[in-house]
Amino acid sequence: MSEASFYSNAEDYWRDVPSTVDGMLGGYGSISNIDLNGSKAFLQKFLGEGEGKTGTACALDCGAGIGRITKRLLLPLFHTVDLVDVTQEFLDKAKTYLGEEGKRVGNYFCSGLQDFLPEDGRYDVIWIQWVIGHLTDDHLVEFLRRCQRALRPNGLVVIKDNVAYEGVVPDEVDSSVCRDLDIVRKLVGRAGLRIVHEEQQMDFPKEIYQVHTLALR
Repeated sequence: MSEASFYSNAEDYWRDVPSTVDGMLGGYGSISNIDLNGSKAFLQKFLGEGEGKTGTACALDCGAGIGRITKRLLLPLFHTVDLVDVTQEFLDKAKTYLGEEGKRVGNYFCSGLQDFLPEDGRYDVIWIQWVIGHLTDDHLVEFLRRCQRALRPNGLVVIKDNVAYEGVVPDEVDSSVCRDLDIVRKLVGRAGLRIVHEEQQMDFPKEIYQVHTLALR
């Protein structure tokens, strides 16, 4: 498959997905609470006042969809949140889904991450969940480099995603790949980032991939 069709097939797939939490989670809307609680516990290890702590001024939600993570994780913890997603319809839905708190959204960017250029030095946290499989290896490395430049002092890039048991598993349905943890770590290293903390999300259904969360800087 060509790189162009890898991206355009994914865009076509998401264009037909309903703008709901269940749509965002591929029919697994029921795991949203477990997911968000795990993410909050993970993130709160780093946030706060004092030496070396990550600030709470501004976060970026990558592959944000309708804003599921923005609404329940990022807006409660950060003063301002930006959303980036390839599907305009999802971002339009986010404006109502986020409700009153959506007033604190800084920007809605409609872009694929392979083309997205985050503003240098803007973000305390860049949250990248269930979307790295939509990037080629080279584009992921380049995007992570741009993310590193976009961080404020003590800022963090967080990847939370499915990990394959071994190698790279393609998904023809949504035009993505699932990489094993070793490959993800190598790509992170290639981008010049280091892993400061890593953990597995527990209590997900047995039939789905393992999900791991990595904090990088």
